[in-house]
Amino acid sequence: MASLSMAPMNIFRHGADEEKAETARLSSFVGAIAIGDLVKSTLGPKGMDKILLSGGGTVTVTNDGATILKAIGVDNPAAKVLVDMSKVQDDEVGDGTTSVTVLAAELLREAELLIAKKIHPQTIIAGWRKATQVARDALREGAADHSNDPDRFQEDLLNIARTTLSSKLLTHHKDHFSKLAVDAVMRLKGSGNLEAIHVIKKLGGSLTDSYLDEGFLLDKKIGVNQPKRLENANILIANTGMDTDKIKIFGSRVRVDSTAKVAEIEQAEKQKMKEKVERILKHGINCFINRQLIYNYPEQLFAQAGVMAIEHADFSGVERLALVTGGEIASTFDHPEMVKLGHCKLIEEVMIGEDTLIHFSGVAMGEACTIVLRGATQQILDEAERSLHDALCVLAQTVKEPRTVYGGGCSEMLMAKVVSDLAHRTPGKEAVAMESFAKALQMLPTIIADNAGYDSADLVAQLRAAHQENKTTYGLDMSAGTIGDMVALGITESFQVKRQMLLSASEAAEMILRVDNIIKAAPRKRVPDQHPC
Repeated sequence: MASLSMAPMNIFRHGADEEKAETARLSSFVGAIAIGDLVKSTLGPKGMDKILLSGGGTVTVTNDGATILKAIGVDNPAAKVLVDMSKVQDDEVGDGTTSVTVLAAELLREAELLIAKKIHPQTIIAGWRKATQVARDALREGAADHSNDPDRFQEDLLNIARTTLSSKLLTHHKDHFSKLAVDAVMRLKGSGNLEAIHVIKKLGGSLTDSYLDEGFLLDKKIGVNQPKRLENANILIANTGMDTDKIKIFGSRVRVDSTAKVAEIEQAEKQKMKEKVERILKHGINCFINRQLIYNYPEQLFAQAGVMAIEHADFSGVERLALVTGGEIASTFDHPEMVKLGHCKLIEEVMIGEDTLIHFSGVAMGEACTIVLRGATQQILDEAERSLHDALCVLAQTVKEPRTVYGGGCSEMLMAKVVSDLAHRTPGKEAVAMESFAKALQMLPTIIADNAGYDSADLVAQLRAAHQENKTTYGLDMSAGTIGDMVALGITESFQVKRQMLLSASEAAEMILRVDNIIKAAPRKRVPDQHPC
């Protein structure tokens, strides 16, 4: 019986796979660290870009951590955890996606060394939790809040936008774009509703030709023989079929015994469409915008009635248009009194480059605006939009949570110092885990310096010494390759982004560190097709 109980027994279905203890842990560490190494060269103002080539041959040039990690297919479970974490960081605060991935990977790199020294994962986690708490408190104490002084807060917002854009493609035009982003976000009047900011990309010109338009631009054309300029517009926004009504029963056939009967059917369809247009006109409108196509006959009827008709405004277009003009999207027109119309003071056609767009000004939602991006290639425009999106998200978060901290590795060094001080006061093995947490935080300024081609060991040693002398606002000045006062340099970041980065990275690293078993399900068997074509 004893020999029977000692025999290895497989409880899984055939084809399932299991990795145990050290093998599972090592597999997790290797996957997560590889993801960190993949994106860490993009960190900081001198970070490099990646070219992503999709299966369809689409080329994307970016240094945005979330975009890179979304585009790559990973098979390692721990790597997937880090990819998901960067997506959450992007959705939550819009920036810091590379920092959060690199910090989590560096924590796991340190944990690997501690486990090799036979320190139990739970001891490491206990030390990390205490370290996270004091780092968070230090970050909160080091944060500044200038929301009561409008001029200083405006300067803070501009500095945050410049800092966010300095690590992106737009770094050479960061003053121009940071002003665009701040003006757009300040128009929101604290609502933080980024849906009201519409970004349009138009090839041609240079990045500096990009501008903020105080109104709403729709990339569509006005119908034939219809008014091209309209004042005090009452707008009906619809999602309805305006093609010739077809018989909707699938597979139905109509048999006729003469061509005259075909003409009768066509006439009946025309009459039906005419009645539909008449129902729409009863709403007292002078502008009709439809998500779907408008065929020639209804377009002609609208032109006769002097109504401007705009077709094929895609779904995001009509959704945003309904939001900014204060209307609602309608699909039936039997009860005009129940339909909420949109309003704006002026609709006109404008030219951008060689394209004609429709401009809505004086819209009901006064904070609505459009940022028009210009650039030489589609890749530049796409990356400019991603960079600007990050800046807008961070600024919208800062308007809600106005506290700011200093960038350039200053906040990380500040947190590393308090964690290191706590480790010196803590007895037992937890102190070693705290030291590893401080080392991981110090790796962020090290990587920023490495990516810029400077001597990271020398710069980080100088920065550590400055923080020991209580110069708590000192960080890395990557344009000069020295350390400097971040207050004087205006390198400011959002407190919300830094806090989210710290919490997300420590939680993800802790979760991966707890793993001691990876069980892979058996692959699904392919069943041969019983009825081949």
